Amino acid sequence: MKTKMNDISRKARIAALAAVAAIGLSFLAAPVEAAGGEVELKHADWSFDGVFGVYDRDALRRGYKVYKEVCAVCHSMEYVRFRNLMEPGGPEFTEGQVKALAAEITVMDGPDSSGEMYERPGEPKDAFPSPYPNPEASAAALGAAAPDLSLMTKARPDGPNYIYSLLTGYVDAPEGFDLAAGSYNLYFPGHQIAMPPPLSDGQVDYEDGTPNTVDQMAKDVTHFLMWTAEPRLEQRHRIGFQVMIYLVLLSGFLWFAMRKVWSDQH
Repeated sequence: MKTKMNDISRKARIAALAAVAAIGLSFLAAPVEAAGGEVELKHADWSFDGVFGVYDRDALRRGYKVYKEVCAVCHSMEYVRFRNLMEPGGPEFTEGQVKALAAEITVMDGPDSSGEMYERPGEPKDAFPSPYPNPEASAAALGAAAPDLSLMTKARPDGPNYIYSLLTGYVDAPEGFDLAAGSYNLYFPGHQIAMPPPLSDGQVDYEDGTPNTVDQMAKDVTHFLMWTAEPRLEQRHRIGFQVMIYLVLLSGFLWFAMRKVWSDQH
């Protein structure tokens, strides 16, 4: 009788484990709808992913152009300065290019020797200009304050794929959806977003001949935003790889040292 009860108990445990495994596999099967009605993000093949990931310099330069001509109309990037554009690991513009880009803006500086503020052309030391003096002015002009983009890829889980999905996720609202204002976006929480579709095919000219489709521009500007949020990514990956090599060599040395010590004792 005890053996029979143990068999039943064992079968019940197996059945329970099978049920748990089935539920787990159903989640791994990439459901279309997530909690809160959010759609699963699109995933792009990013060059900066993985232990050996690096930034694509061409993508960074194109992404800066998209940011400058499209995103900068509404969004600020207060933690990035023009001089960062020529630093190793980034777009790596030349010094002359950076000076020319900075000189396109006008900066209020001062006070001068007489105590007056004055305007001057931008310099590489200056931060990217903000289109609005404060969040309140941005909200008044746009209906909602446009967030700063400096660290945007770190503000959300799976930030690069979220931004890429968001920029390419504008579709017509489904029948019965109450779209009070703004636009319908598949990947924005609640699907109702104040920002209208920012990109359209051919909107930004690419000098290198890359097709300027919405999908390509979304990938390029996401690439650029990833760099602004993590400009030392390549350095971090390089140091991490060097540490791994060091640990492997150290482990090998300790193993041989241990073998030597124990062999001498016999």
